[in-house]
Amino acid sequence: MSEPSQLPNPERTPLQAIGGDSALRLLVQHFYDHMDLDPEYALIRALHPPTLDSARDKLYCFLSGWMGGPPLYVEKYGNPMLRARHLPFAIGSRERDQWLACMDQAMRDLGLAEPLRQSLYNAFYSTADWMRNKPGDLPEAITKLHGG
Repeated sequence: MSEPSQLPNPERTPLQAIGGDSALRLLVQHFYDHMDLDPEYALIRALHPPTLDSARDKLYCFLSGWMGGPPLYVEKYGNPMLRARHLPFAIGSRERDQWLACMDQAMRDLGLAEPLRQSLYNAFYSTADWMRNKPGDLPEAITKLHGG
């Protein structure tokens, strides 16, 4: 595995910055291991099926393209349509925050340097926040669309 960058670099993709494909696989592994084993993440774990194999594959494939690598998710599953694919699950601020805490722990497990980890966290936050769909706990942009 290549050495992760210390700072975000616009000339490198996030995938390159974290250390490439093998680091991405480890990130996803750690993310789902924490979700599966740590009671702190029980709320989001309950949104998943008993086995996490499919979720692991889908997150790995999605993050590959999202981080500037091969668009594996699109090739295998089609357009991600993230918000639409998550609508069947009740996602509010608590679920978002657990997902983010789980991902943050996985990034720390990989030993990502603080500037890179924070940059990725901020990007993950924007995406995770957009997934909120619980009535009364919607992202501001959606509330404005509906006259709220």
